[in-house]
Amino acid sequence: MSFTVERGDALMLTGANGSGKTTLLRCLATALKPDHGRATWEGVDLWTDRAACRPKLSLYSHASALWEDLSGPENLRIWAQLGGYAPNIEARLDEVGLELRHEPVRTYSAGMRRRLALARSLLKEPELLLLDEPFAALDPDGRALVVDIANKRRASGTTLIIATHLPDEAAAVCDKRIHLEAGRAVAVP
Repeated sequence: MSFTVERGDALMLTGANGSGKTTLLRCLATALKPDHGRATWEGVDLWTDRAACRPKLSLYSHASALWEDLSGPENLRIWAQLGGYAPNIEARLDEVGLELRHEPVRTYSAGMRRRLALARSLLKEPELLLLDEPFAALDPDGRALVVDIANKRRASGTTLIIATHLPDEAAAVCDKRIHLEAGRAVAVP
């Protein structure tokens, strides 16, 4: 498949389970090496120069990558330290609609965990934000919040690629769409 996404664009990926949406996002996030082909970000090959690309991109995926016995703020502080950036933790929590809580993440609801994972993916202020099923486990207010965050990020120049089974929700953000079947783009409306 071949496609181009310009800075500030929002691209929606749709397709059935197993169609390749998550695999494509993981390849773009340099978490999975593609068998063939190449992907570039601003002219830099993602795999040839992963060290230069990774600070500019973030993947919000099914795996929350949260430590269950730590609080939300503690999780975010550790991720920020590991990444070498110093965000305003309280601002990130506020952005995703979470209060400053000190209970362990294991006490959070599924929706609260998803919101915290979204806050984690926003810590480094990515230029390319890859969202894999961002509406999963969220109530209508949570889904609206994701749309609002995505639109604000996009307005500030962040490029978004959203894989979803809920195209109506993502359509409030995305202006381009690719439909996948068996790892191939079958429609680029």
